[in-house]
Amino acid sequence: MNAPQVVGLRTAIGLVLIGILSVQFGAGLAKSLFDDVSPTTIVWLRLATSAAVLLLLARPSFRGRGRTDWLVVLGFGASLGLMNWAIYQSFARIPLGIAVTIEFVGPLAVAVLGSRRARDLVWVGLAAGGVLLLGAERADLDLVGVAFALLAGAAWAAYILLSSHTGRRWDGLDGLAVAALVAVVLMSPLTLGGYADELASPQIWLVGAAVGVLSSVIPYSAELIALRRLAPAVFGILMSLEPAAAALAGALVLGELLTPVQWAAMACVVAASVGATRTASSRPAAPAPD
Repeated sequence: MNAPQVVGLRTAIGLVLIGILSVQFGAGLAKSLFDDVSPTTIVWLRLATSAAVLLLLARPSFRGRGRTDWLVVLGFGASLGLMNWAIYQSFARIPLGIAVTIEFVGPLAVAVLGSRRARDLVWVGLAAGGVLLLGAERADLDLVGVAFALLAGAAWAAYILLSSHTGRRWDGLDGLAVAALVAVVLMSPLTLGGYADELASPQIWLVGAAVGVLSSVIPYSAELIALRRLAPAVFGILMSLEPAAAALAGALVLGELLTPVQWAAMACVVAASVGATRTASSRPAAPAPD
């Protein structure tokens, strides 16, 4: 079999940006429907769509798997489901851009906590300053929505940590495909028990599939191709644009216009994420085990 073609640098960067915009505009589409369908139903349909596509592509093998393999992928799937469910609950209560900004504290914490250098505390302070700026306009924010965004951030941090463990135990897309299936199974009692009537509409299934394609299938595919060319540090810096992309989607799709203070808060978190990513990429690599 021929080796997969490696795209050019500009194409790879473009693919990542397309993936970022697709995720956030998919979220904007989902939120525009929350008056007619619950966030939980949309998340379940999104996960079901991505699980179906990933399982079709990966065709994972379940034979010969040990107990640890299954524990890792179960944890990975649980974090994936919780991350998606919590951020959609947050979207339902606060502006899209603000929710993603707060959620980004999770992966930022992973990047910073991996360092033992005191200067990395600068990025913690910058991110904290951004969150405090959002708190300065607390009257405009639903505190439950903020709490859900923080929960999504914590789940995102767990997702990042479990992703590396899953990748070492499951080949290719196998782990992600199985994790997506686990997330669907875990969310099914909540969705089918409380919102089964919403699933009676074919239109809801079509919309949920569209959200799944925009928020999962397109980004996963774009990132998979781009990562063959991009260094992890470059990819991490590009992903730091997520809050800005969410704010753009919120403004264009939902009419959610942020205040100057909220834009300043977002800029602090984005800058902290870029700085933490660049710092992490400059650390000397750990020696390979014998």
